[in-house]
Amino acid sequence: MNIFLRQEVDRMQKVITTVRNTLKDLKLAIDGTIIMNENLRDALDCMYDARIPAQWKKISWASSTLGFWFTELLERNAQFDNWLFNGRPNAFWMTGFFNPQGFLTAMRQEVTRAHKGWALDSVVLYNDVTKWMKDDVAQPPLEGVYVYGLYLEGAGWDRRNAKLVEQKPKVLFEQMPVIHIYAINTTGTKDPRLYSCPIYKKPVRTDLTYIAAVDLRTVQSPDHWILRGVALLCDVK
Repeated sequence: MNIFLRQEVDRMQKVITTVRNTLKDLKLAIDGTIIMNENLRDALDCMYDARIPAQWKKISWASSTLGFWFTELLERNAQFDNWLFNGRPNAFWMTGFFNPQGFLTAMRQEVTRAHKGWALDSVVLYNDVTKWMKDDVAQPPLEGVYVYGLYLEGAGWDRRNAKLVEQKPKVLFEQMPVIHIYAINTTGTKDPRLYSCPIYKKPVRTDLTYIAAVDLRTVQSPDHWILRGVALLCDVK
């Protein structure tokens, strides 16, 4: 996990440095101290239109407006800062990672190393959907990780019975409770009665935004939710 954190912090530092340098150069260019080049002109135009400058977007993440992008920058930085200086958090905001697939792989490796004789190839991800929200988590799990900040699209969630239900009228996205993701050493198949729900980084569902899949309890056949196009999203903006 520490190696993963180092990689994430390095990428965040690159974003912060680029933003800082662009704003400093833009201030000097407006004052007439330096020449306003193409990148600075693009940054100025984008900020005026509340769009993300191309130079920033290239090394960071997609967002609908500059306001949402900057809010996410602060929230991502706060999570890394808390992890670095206050120790490992009880629950992780998976949306705040550049490489969430790497986060889950790091967790699998951590669990594999904790059990003598386990091989990484035979260790698979399992999950339980808890009944808690982020603020209810008082301590980390004994094994695996708690993740929060995921939104369910195409269905509703019954928190009391922890199962998928039909979507409420006029509700596009429903926030999921904290999900406990862990790994076990098995060669068996998963319960076919569970719906294997894909997780995507953004509402645009492509192979580039796909992260992993979690199993959700359902009374109906999993095919029912496949036809509904049910998925979990990290970001709905």
